[in-house]
Amino acid sequence: MSLFESYSREQLREIYAQAWRKHLAGAPVSPLEAMIVDVVGLHPEYHAMVDAGAEATGNAFLHMGLHMAVREQSSIDRPPGVRELLRQLQARLGDAHAAEHVLMEALGETLWEAQRAGRPPDEGHYLALAQRKLPR
Repeated sequence: MSLFESYSREQLREIYAQAWRKHLAGAPVSPLEAMIVDVVGLHPEYHAMVDAGAEATGNAFLHMGLHMAVREQSSIDRPPGVRELLRQLQARLGDAHAAEHVLMEALGETLWEAQRAGRPPDEGHYLALAQRKLPR
């Protein structure tokens, strides 16, 4: 069961907004909030949406959620090999943010395909998609 599975979309957006407000106020944040703050900080174009929290529209929260997902995957190396693949992408691209985006694109495609087919996501396919993006 996912950490956020029992939360509504509005509750998740509010978690992002609260973490960002704490950061802006210089208040202490939890490790999870620190990860959220880091992801939000990478995207100044989303700051106004995060400030709006549950009232925001658009897919900024989906984008940031995918950042969170690939970071969590890397931290536990699930699917096996994703941590090393992220490291390789970072080394080849020279940019951790760009490397996350490669994984995010592959993850999004894999999730979309699984949902469309009514089956669980294929971890091997996900890694293969991302691996194809490795610059040679």
